[in-house]
Amino acid sequence: MRDFIIAIAILACLGGCSTYGTRPETVRPESKMLPVPVAKPVYAPGSLWPGENSRNSLFADNKAHYVNDIVTIVVDESSSGQNQASTNTSKDTKTNAGISALLGIDTSIIQANPNMGASISIGGTSNNSLKGTGDTSRGGKLSARVAARVVRVLDNGLLLIEGRRQLTLNEEDQYIVLTGVIRTEDITADNLVLSSSIADARIVYTGNGVIHDKQRPGWLTRVADWGWPF
Repeated sequence: MRDFIIAIAILACLGGCSTYGTRPETVRPESKMLPVPVAKPVYAPGSLWPGENSRNSLFADNKAHYVNDIVTIVVDESSSGQNQASTNTSKDTKTNAGISALLGIDTSIIQANPNMGASISIGGTSNNSLKGTGDTSRGGKLSARVAARVVRVLDNGLLLIEGRRQLTLNEEDQYIVLTGVIRTEDITADNLVLSSSIADARIVYTGNGVIHDKQRPGWLTRVADWGWPF
């Protein structure tokens, strides 16, 4: 009994340590920032021209084109799905058969059973029905604005971006992590890009803190749910 109590205490300590004090950096690989190549300016001998960038281009808008440029992502995601199914089947069968002669066996059966009548009759009925219905629905909505950096310019001119935002309020952390690939044509003159225009988009909105911990059941409840056979 004492060994059992010690084992429960150890599990409680482990459960408490795993519930509090965790951070997304230790449990989520998406929190690791993508490597950003550092572009060193190349100067021609005797020239004052620092090289083309988003600030000195005379024939382009002041929007993201190069590595480490900033672009604002307007996140406006909403999704909904619904599925319905209905099944209704029925079957009604009725069978009657009569035997008037069966190699003389029918006469012996009738004589042995005078209440049967003058002939042998066989009949049966069967009823079968099935009715089933199903309905499922799911929806979600997320709205935000996140400033992202261009971390890589692909060979075809597409921009690989990454943006992250952390908000801490009353020891409650909220994280938004966004990655994807955008086209320069989808960047507006105000340097904005809609989230619907991001290819391979990955948007993570999560949190950590007191509210997050209270939403999780205790370790003993989780163990009971996992091991309960019914």
